[in-house]
Amino acid sequence: MDLQHWLGRAVEAVNGWSAGFGPFTPHPSHHVGDEEFGAAFADLTKRLQDNYPFFHPRYVGQMVKPPHPAAIVGYLAAMLVNPNNHAREGGPATADMEREVIAELAAMFGLPDHLGHLTTSGTMGNLEALYVARESHPGAGVAYSADSHFTHARMCRVLGMAGHSVPVDLHGRMDLDALEALLRRERIGTVVLTAGTTGTGAVDPVHGALALKERYGVRLHVDAAYGGFFTLLAGQGLFDPRPWEAIPSCDSVVVDPHKHGLQPYGCGAVLFADPAVARHYRHDSPYTYFTESDLHLGEISLECSRSGAAAAALWLTLRLLPATPDGLGRVLLPGLRAARRWAGLLQDSPHLTLFQPPELDIVTYFPSEPTLAGVDAATARVLNAGMAGADPVYVSALRVDGHALTGRHPRLVADAPHARVLRSVLIKPEAGDILEHLHRRLEELAGGRSHPCPVPSSPSDRPPAPIPDP
Repeated sequence: MDLQHWLGRAVEAVNGWSAGFGPFTPHPSHHVGDEEFGAAFADLTKRLQDNYPFFHPRYVGQMVKPPHPAAIVGYLAAMLVNPNNHAREGGPATADMEREVIAELAAMFGLPDHLGHLTTSGTMGNLEALYVARESHPGAGVAYSADSHFTHARMCRVLGMAGHSVPVDLHGRMDLDALEALLRRERIGTVVLTAGTTGTGAVDPVHGALALKERYGVRLHVDAAYGGFFTLLAGQGLFDPRPWEAIPSCDSVVVDPHKHGLQPYGCGAVLFADPAVARHYRHDSPYTYFTESDLHLGEISLECSRSGAAAAALWLTLRLLPATPDGLGRVLLPGLRAARRWAGLLQDSPHLTLFQPPELDIVTYFPSEPTLAGVDAATARVLNAGMAGADPVYVSALRVDGHALTGRHPRLVADAPHARVLRSVLIKPEAGDILEHLHRRLEELAGGRSHPCPVPSSPSDRPPAPIPDP
């Protein structure tokens, strides 16, 4: 796909549409000369070089995935129109597109009846889910795992709800026995289960929580902001499908298309299994909501103005790569395979130790030091040295409680309360092409050597390794 060609076509298409409304003279207050703009643009492009190479497979630090060219073209085309999906009169076309993509995401999760909309992020989606939880169970608290995203605790404070952290097991998954003990002694209205924690990619036992939902009458909300699209692979024997199969029996779910959905930042989604929760959003506006009797997207959202361009970008992307195993599923599979392959390399490494086997495409590991303090110091050294020199690699760090480390690795001497470990997110399918190089480079850094090794110039032609059960 020639991105430059289609960006030009997008501009031409919007110019052709706008010309149909007749010419007008732009106000002189908007005028900027080419020379003046050229100088400012040169400054902008120079400033943008102060970035990490998020697009490149050697960047495996955070969960950053380049938008698909279709998403960029769709976003630009709609941005030139500048629709606002708050009310239908703000963007008729993109409001319809948003409803269509929400229906496709709901079908992906097995929610035939649903209420939902796009958000600017998973954080906003989770805020909305907890808002509905508060309105559904006034005065009741929220339970979430100790390894869940930090925004759940923060949003509970924003909403004036009691938040309760639940311990996790040695796989980083919510401990359901600890959860039930909490449900017995506290007034809990909602349990947040995470399908793909941002630290390790662990998947909480959503299926196991269904019995607690029936027994204690709690709502179940699934934070699948990171891992949600992996539901497309749940039926292929690659990992335990039961948490994903249980999502249709939960009350709400959040997913971030700006992660595995190939969208630019600013595209999350929240879905509710019961459309009747719209009653909790009920409000009116004296200058909007006039063009149809059905609920406007702004009438089922806490946000007001929202970019219609985000809906157009996702709509165009899903036309080409639908939310199916053969569509977006095939984009996720290489990262999953690469994570399992890297786990095997780490298990055989003299310099690096696998922290825990990956469930999805996040790999955690640490320099093979005897103490927690040593692990922490070596992690910092590798993290900083990896980004320097002629052969950089970009990883991230995860701060881990000392008990979590020694519980998984009893040989470690607990001389510190916590330690940082290395964390790599293989969210880009190309990461597997240079995986062996990344591993060798990190081994060199962990072993105290810093000379560069050659980067492979072409993808490996070795067949992908089979994916074992986690």
